[in-house]
Amino acid sequence: MKRLSTILLVVALAAPALAANKDMVQLQTQVQNLQDSMARMQQTFDERMGVMKNLIEQTTDNINRLNSNVDNLTKTLQQQSGDSGAKTDQVSSQVQALHDSVDEVKARLNKIQQQLDAMSQQQQNLQAPPQGAAQAPPPDVLYQNALRDMTANKMQLADQEFRDFMKYYPDNELAGNAQYYIADIEYRQGNFQQAVADYDKVLEQHPGGNKAAASQLKKGYALLELGQRDAGVRELNSLVARYPKTSEAAQAQQRLTQLGASRKPTPKRTTPR
Repeated sequence: MKRLSTILLVVALAAPALAANKDMVQLQTQVQNLQDSMARMQQTFDERMGVMKNLIEQTTDNINRLNSNVDNLTKTLQQQSGDSGAKTDQVSSQVQALHDSVDEVKARLNKIQQQLDAMSQQQQNLQAPPQGAAQAPPPDVLYQNALRDMTANKMQLADQEFRDFMKYYPDNELAGNAQYYIADIEYRQGNFQQAVADYDKVLEQHPGGNKAAASQLKKGYALLELGQRDAGVRELNSLVARYPKTSEAAQAQQRLTQLGASRKPTPKRTTPR
């Protein structure tokens, strides 16, 4: 009778151990799935990273539950050790093996977590600006600094600031003005060919801006400085026609007069009676 009781006790104790072993297999499968997923991670990094972290959390919860079950089983074995003899020792060995397996899975899981953290850090480093890279000032500050430096005849510094403005704020309402001043600095420094190209950018990209007329005027002047008289005259005449009531048109007309190339007014047509 005592032998039968011992057998029943061993069976009762072994059942939880077998269940725990089944959970162990499931955990190992989950860890393997994690490793396979890491090998396939190429695109949609953030989305996959979220899935991986969620799977790690689920696996960690399962490990904690399994650990708790194994601990409870160990306590039960310790309480029954006096009555179970060698059979209890056998089950205890199985439980210890489960403990070792749990520790192994936890170690693998920690390694995967470290790899994920490293990958996440690498991704952040790729997205982050280089260390020491200066952040662009607000557009109004950058623009006013450039104007101040140009007024102070710090042309090289002003040119760089206006170019930075165009780089960081190409769609800002002052972008046309900034491009005009880039061209104007080239003009003041005698770089007339480059000035023509930069004035063209204002006319092409900001035709409705408040520096369009000034750009066409200075483009005409630059062409004249380059010895391209006909092209310069055409540009000034075009300005007078496009912006007839502006101060730039008056300046263009004055220059045309000096060149002896004043634009002749179109004669009024008379209706025959």
